[in-house]
Amino acid sequence: MDANGSSSRLCPRREVPMKTIGVLGGMSWESSLEWYRLANERVRDALGGHHSARVILDSLDFAEIEQLQARGDWSAAGSLLAERARGLERAGADLIVLCTNTMHLVADRIEDAIGIPFLHIADTTAAAVRQAGIRRVGLLGTAFTMEQPFYRERLETHAIEVLVPSSEQRARVHAVIYDELVHGVIRQESRAYYREVIDELAARGAEGVILGCTEIELLISADDSPVPVFPTTALHVDAALAAAGATPGPRSR
Repeated sequence: MDANGSSSRLCPRREVPMKTIGVLGGMSWESSLEWYRLANERVRDALGGHHSARVILDSLDFAEIEQLQARGDWSAAGSLLAERARGLERAGADLIVLCTNTMHLVADRIEDAIGIPFLHIADTTAAAVRQAGIRRVGLLGTAFTMEQPFYRERLETHAIEVLVPSSEQRARVHAVIYDELVHGVIRQESRAYYREVIDELAARGAEGVILGCTEIELLISADDSPVPVFPTTALHVDAALAAAGATPGPRSR
């Protein structure tokens, strides 16, 4: 008691526990490492002290996934990821994220397999694009992401028009991802080439560019583009932490 007869001890503030994020990663581990690093930095900055993100990570062997991609066996890939997502749910995850843009081609299989929310990376990206007042974007990613309809059509449901590079450019953009970035190799000549592709997309009318492969953020930043870039890894992290109650909400960009 203090001199006035009242208690001087402050009651501790009750905190609502953050939810646990189930992360399907390893595709590649280079970008999953970036996802994990960003998540923990965001929580540290938002909450201070010794806080870190509550995450259950299932890091797959990318060689197995890459072989299924090369064969076009998306059914087997979907079954594999759906089972691993169920495992994360059984382990205590409250929501699921898939740390790769390309494998969202089988997102519906994952969503159908679980009873907890699945946070789609294209939706979180589209929200940031719309917030920026942009309606036409260029899309960089793997050949699967740039050429197959699953990603473009998801963005179009948000009233966003999508431009992709030429076929020759798509092939080289894809090769840089699989031959360099997934192995942690960063080459200045590849950065210069990506800049050329971005410049051409902007010249064709793109008001922004989506870095639609989680590894591209290891190579390209806002400084490499004449128009705003939308880093899908960072945007996905922000949205996941907001959904988990770990931060106030996605950051404006």
